[in-house]
Amino acid sequence: MTGPEVLDVARDALVTLISTSGPILAVGLIVGLAIALFQTVTQLQEMTLTFVPKIIAVFIALLVTFPFMGRNMADLMQRISERIITGG
Repeated sequence: MTGPEVLDVARDALVTLISTSGPILAVGLIVGLAIALFQTVTQLQEMTLTFVPKIIAVFIALLVTFPFMGRNMADLMQRISERIITGG
């Protein structure tokens, strides 16, 4: 493999990584900001209030996005396999 081909594979892997993990991270960010805003408004500083809703929201988001994530990763593996088979 030449340098540009390696960069193409790396770029493809990074785009797949971002598009696969992005929705989960976005859900965690939005729920975290909502909880922080709620705690600021109510002046309630309970430590478990920050973690439990985020864990539940991320778990639900994972369940919803698993088919998309699996398809995304399978497509990446297919593209890499085709590069290996064709030799470039």
